Amino acid sequence: MLLIVVMALISSAAAANQDMAVAIDEMQKANYFTFVMLINMVPSHLIQPNITFLMPNDRILSQTDVAPTSVVDFLLRHSIPSPLLIDHLQHFPTGSMIPTSKPGFFLNVTNEGRRQFFLNNVRIISPNICTKGSSIRCHGIDGVVQATMISQPSIPSPSSSSSTCPKSTVAPEAAAPLPAPSPPLWASPVGELSPVPPPSEVSPRKSSCPETSNGGVVNLVVMGVVMLSVGKSWLLM
Repeated sequence: MLLIVVMALISSAAAANQDMAVAIDEMQKANYFTFVMLINMVPSHLIQPNITFLMPNDRILSQTDVAPTSVVDFLLRHSIPSPLLIDHLQHFPTGSMIPTSKPGFFLNVTNEGRRQFFLNNVRIISPNICTKGSSIRCHGIDGVVQATMISQPSIPSPSSSSSTCPKSTVAPEAAAPLPAPSPPLWASPVGELSPVPPPSEVSPRKSSCPETSNGGVVNLVVMGVVMLSVGKSWLLM
């Protein structure tokens, strides 16, 4: 069983190497010699099969400073981990994001037709250069791929939120109700008279004595009683 696995790995590696040799031959025939030189500078195991290369031409690369230590990064940014012909790429609508072989680096699609197909800042000008192999495709582009910034909605920082955010609409807690005011004292200001309360309607007290219609009659009766008393006192003497 182990022997079968080893033989399968050797066979797939040989097929990948064969596809790479075929693709390099097609690149050279299309005059992409500088790009072929960059591929040959990288160990073969760093270039995975099933890949699409995006190739700047010799004139563009002669004006680009690619340090030997950054060749691998350059090739990863200029490749897609899937063999795609131009007909396959045209199925991506504008705004699509295609991942490259470099983790975290994406290509933003602007699709305006076969002759106006852009990936980030570059346009495909020579499609389908590599077609003979089964796992490698390549297209000529008119520049070096640069990262494209994707606009994100701005998020206000906490420091500026106090000036830009609307005030909170939460109502403050209701204050405790004030106690009812005590009734006012009826004190008059200085120099003013206090109001006199109205007289109470009290009916006059009736006398238990019988009323007399004439004051003179009463006086006569009193005098008579006095005189009788005086007369009795004289008789006793």
